[in-house]
Amino acid sequence: MNTTINANASRQAPAFLSPRVLAYAVGTFALLAVAGFHAPTWLTYLITMAAGNALVSIGIVGLMRGGVVSFGQGMFFAAGGYGAALLFTHFGWTDALVLSIAGGGVALLLALPFAPLLARYRGIFFATLTLALSMVTYGVLMKVPELGGSDGFSVGRPTLLGERLDGASGSYRLYLLTIAFAFGMGLLAKVNFDSPNGLVTLAARDNELRVEYLGTSVRRLMGVNFLLAAFCGGVGGALVVISLGHVEPGFSYWTTSGEFVFVAILAGYRSVPAVFVASVMLEIVRSFSSAYFPNTWQLALGLFLLLIIRFLPRGIGSLWNREERK
Repeated sequence: MNTTINANASRQAPAFLSPRVLAYAVGTFALLAVAGFHAPTWLTYLITMAAGNALVSIGIVGLMRGGVVSFGQGMFFAAGGYGAALLFTHFGWTDALVLSIAGGGVALLLALPFAPLLARYRGIFFATLTLALSMVTYGVLMKVPELGGSDGFSVGRPTLLGERLDGASGSYRLYLLTIAFAFGMGLLAKVNFDSPNGLVTLAARDNELRVEYLGTSVRRLMGVNFLLAAFCGGVGGALVVISLGHVEPGFSYWTTSGEFVFVAILAGYRSVPAVFVASVMLEIVRSFSSAYFPNTWQLALGLFLLLIIRFLPRGIGSLWNREERK
């Protein structure tokens, strides 16, 4: 039975990305690179932050495909950020590329002990457990003076391929690095979603018991998806800290995790590009709302989400996803 379902999934899922998808990705990356060179600094910074946050939300989308939602993704966001900051400050690691990957590795190591436990739970139990872990992390970060306590600590400007990322040119190169990570990990997420394991995860969302009867371990799938989500969160956290130059316990607070869930709901769980579009939209709405409605910008965000849920209940990705249109 297990061989049958894997064979069927393999026939339906492409082993590699299609040339059309790769052409779209390369063309879009080139367009963003050229546009970023001529765009004002505030706009490239906004896109840099949106791309870093979107990487965290991609992990949540991977979990949503299996029918669970993590409200504790801020824990891995903070782990990646603190990991990169500590490696830079205390160990002399200065390359932004290395720090970003190392941030993902730190988050992955943090998730390893919890993956077998959380893979057993679904629904509200999974959500509340991940939220509890994130808030425990927040409490620890607040109380440890070596990590800066409630104020956190600042991080200097890193290097990239031996050159320090200072000034306007450094900000542009950091922008290129972040969108390169976004496109690279987005393509890997697309491959994972279309793989046999990704398709079986969708099947488990609809009928977990039937998938178990066919011989596939849903717990194993959920555990793997949880670890992948942790790695994505760690990379996103490291990139955001490198851009901000500061890390603080608020990275692990529940409102931060809620923003990542916000983006995942806006995007839907069937389209990878929609996650990045939703993250940019969130940053734009938040920036302009806080500028023009400083006391009620959260209300503007809430109304924006309600409108998306009302008119696009399956997310922004349903606008161009072929299966959703059918």
